[in-house]
Amino acid sequence: MLKTTQLNFKAAYFNMQINLITGISGSGKSVALKAFEDAGYDCVDNLPVPLLESLISTLENEKSERVAVAIDARRGQSISELPLILENLRRNHEVKILFLNADTNTLIARFSETRRRHPLSVNTEKTQSATLTEAIDAERSLLEPLRSQAHGIDTSNLPAHALRLWIQDLLKDKSVGLSVIFESFGFKNGLPSEADLVFDVRCLPNPHYEKDLRPLSGKDKLVQEFLEKIPEVVSMEKDIIQFTEKWLPHYIADGRSYLTVAVGCTGGQHRSVYLVKRISEHFYARKELADLQISFLTRHRELDSIPAIAI
Repeated sequence: MLKTTQLNFKAAYFNMQINLITGISGSGKSVALKAFEDAGYDCVDNLPVPLLESLISTLENEKSERVAVAIDARRGQSISELPLILENLRRNHEVKILFLNADTNTLIARFSETRRRHPLSVNTEKTQSATLTEAIDAERSLLEPLRSQAHGIDTSNLPAHALRLWIQDLLKDKSVGLSVIFESFGFKNGLPSEADLVFDVRCLPNPHYEKDLRPLSGKDKLVQEFLEKIPEVVSMEKDIIQFTEKWLPHYIADGRSYLTVAVGCTGGQHRSVYLVKRISEHFYARKELADLQISFLTRHRELDSIPAIAI
């Protein structure tokens, strides 16, 4: 079990909440920024990197408490200056990075649907499809230093309304400690790119093969009653809980802001949804974790998603 004495996380005082929204072009940054705006944040879109510190200085003078800034790689190598700038800002402020991502095929489809030009493809002379692919790859390379320290959301199969809801959930978290996201998913649609820990539960009996349960999900009582009677399911639930509890102190000591624990079955409809629900309920009940600046969120990628939606 998790020993609270291991979690010596002390909250610091921050003068301003700074949320940097970045990621791959076409992955939903505009939708994300709108969600922050609706939540009452001061929002700035497409800010040049060299102007970030000046903006924060101005907002300090105006006593602004919460700001969201969208920055992308369209200005090329200046993005490399951003990690050092953020390090300086963290001396006085709470700084969080939200990184939006999507797979290349989805991004190509979205650019084709909207007929937009990728911001890094302007000066290339090759065919459009090659240019777009190269521009996406170049952008991934430029933004990798930010992705590695950010909370990521993969929007490949995520509709705009679901992305807004996920961000609203993030904004409900007022702590400056560790936010743990439990996410169900289906392996048939690939691994969540933002996952830190992945548990494969495809070895468990599948309600899909029960005619009455097939159209239902792990949120439904009949599916829950079916799965909770299976010893292997109960054992898997306990193992995931024990593993997560054991390693939480180490992720906190590493200075993480977010930890995504992904549980996957074949379709992301029954087993993974049920286990994420059960695991989340266990941690929600641990009131002492809230006192230690640990909060928990729940997501169901496939239940929240529909395919081929442009963001």
